[in-house]
Amino acid sequence: MTSALFDPLFGADRVAARLDDASWVAALVAVEVALSRAAAEHGIVPADDADKIEAAAASLQIDPAALGRAAVEGGNPVIPLVRMLRAAAGEAGRSVHPGATSQDVMDTAAVLLVGWAGEVVLDDLRGAADAAADLARRHRDTPMIARTLGQQALPTTFGLVAAGWCAGLDRARARLADVLAALPVQLGGPTGTLASLHPHGPAVAASLARALRLADAAPWHTERTRIGELAGALAVAAGACAKPATDVVLLAGTELGEVSEAAPGDSSSMPHKRNPIAAVTARAAARRAPGLAAVLLAAADHEHQRAAGPWHAEWETITDLLRATGGAAARLRVSLEGLEVHPDRMAANLALTAEASGPPGHAGELVDRLLAGRP
Repeated sequence: MTSALFDPLFGADRVAARLDDASWVAALVAVEVALSRAAAEHGIVPADDADKIEAAAASLQIDPAALGRAAVEGGNPVIPLVRMLRAAAGEAGRSVHPGATSQDVMDTAAVLLVGWAGEVVLDDLRGAADAAADLARRHRDTPMIARTLGQQALPTTFGLVAAGWCAGLDRARARLADVLAALPVQLGGPTGTLASLHPHGPAVAASLARALRLADAAPWHTERTRIGELAGALAVAAGACAKPATDVVLLAGTELGEVSEAAPGDSSSMPHKRNPIAAVTARAAARRAPGLAAVLLAAADHEHQRAAGPWHAEWETITDLLRATGGAAARLRVSLEGLEVHPDRMAANLALTAEASGPPGHAGELVDRLLAGRP
């Protein structure tokens, strides 16, 4: 659920703007309009009806709260939405929702919504990765102590640490982008056979996919591996954000003081504190992602040709997972874009352990390798 109180705090406000109730309604309506157009393209409904449906949809004022109340009886908002569109379109209402079932519209609308919100998540992942790459280049040869199991180990460079952050963010972003691009339209009819659109079913599905700029695929109404792949990609991206956020929190501690955020947070009772709050809230947002992904993975057991419960469990969970990962990426981007590095403190900490002296190996070369050919 979107929250005016907490979304800005946890970085989800920009992505949440594409996941609110109005966005859901807009996606549902877009699918219905595109479906009528696709059916008209193949002579299943009159082209004039499709024109009237599009005009009716554009003028229709839908209250999400009222739609939600009307959805209780049938268990999803598509059923009352179809009634509204049919009434608004007059005689052309006969051509609303041709050959489809509620899940077709809900799944395709969810894919649209994921794409809209995914653009924001990818942008913030890119911004965070670019900031990490910039830190890596500027501090390619800035020596610091590496720490293993919480203890001082051997010398490294801050550039290599930041390059590692960048590599993880780039990999997570590339995987998420691939998953988002592959999410397809869903059109199968009541039992996934496209019987209601025979003999034009696959052609209508292809036209619908083109109209909505989605991938085309055979019906996947109870085959939910794509949702599992999305869950995994989002959770991995959240983990990629959590790693640098955790390092920033630790390196910014008073006893280390090796980095600090450009706009540190204060305390209500301790005015001397300078909390790395962007990294803190990035970690908080990322912590929610694995649990939400687990819900989607657990809901993969859609029984027979229409799931009684697991399908319904996906809707809000997908949007919550997008908000969690998007928030982690947004807050990490803020942290890294303004991160201040303190080489003097790194040098002082490096000198604490005599046994840890010496050159940082191939750190500089490894920075170059990690940053080479970034996507």
